[in-house]
Amino acid sequence: MARLKVAVLISGRGSNLQALLDACADPAFPAELVLVISNIATAYGLERARRAGVATRVIDHKTFANRALFDQAMDEAIQDSGAQLVCLAGFMRLLTPEFVAVWKDRLINIHPSLLPSFKGLHTHARALAAGVKLHGCTVHYVTPDLDDGPIIAQGAVPVLADDDEDRLAARVLAVEHRLYPLALRLIAEGRLSLLDGVVRVGGGSGEAALLNPAD
Repeated sequence: MARLKVAVLISGRGSNLQALLDACADPAFPAELVLVISNIATAYGLERARRAGVATRVIDHKTFANRALFDQAMDEAIQDSGAQLVCLAGFMRLLTPEFVAVWKDRLINIHPSLLPSFKGLHTHARALAAGVKLHGCTVHYVTPDLDDGPIIAQGAVPVLADDDEDRLAARVLAVEHRLYPLALRLIAEGRLSLLDGVVRVGGGSGEAALLNPAD
């Protein structure tokens, strides 16, 4: 079976990108990365991709008159790469509804909270302030609304009594690095179905779409 071709959009260090690169380095993994795009030329994630032999592009949003033209340039590069799915991995630009529509159900994101809680920024500080006992991360399909869209997979960690923002963030990030490849595998294996805005998981390798505190 042909491997699913994937493009990844980044803006920074690319630690989740590295998790995807590591997973796709296994020839038995059902997906392969064919392009990494960054809007920041100095993003370290570009170096990660180059070391793995994956094509890279810098598309600087500052050189475009508006978001629509920037997104059009990205779409053209992604289409040219042959990618069938787009993963956002620390991509710090809001996408236009038009771009999201073109890639509907083929565009996913990882967010550092258990959505729908704590959408947006500063999720770990907000989780601590709210006193939640479980925190985590979510992989979801992207819709025009920020950090919205059907949930594909989630990973949870306990919030400990002595946690500060950095300790909690580090524990969540470790789960992110496991969850994103898992979600990509579920998609690439064709195990997901979407009904009334809810993702269902079935068949395949037996992996579930949840990483819990006991894992």
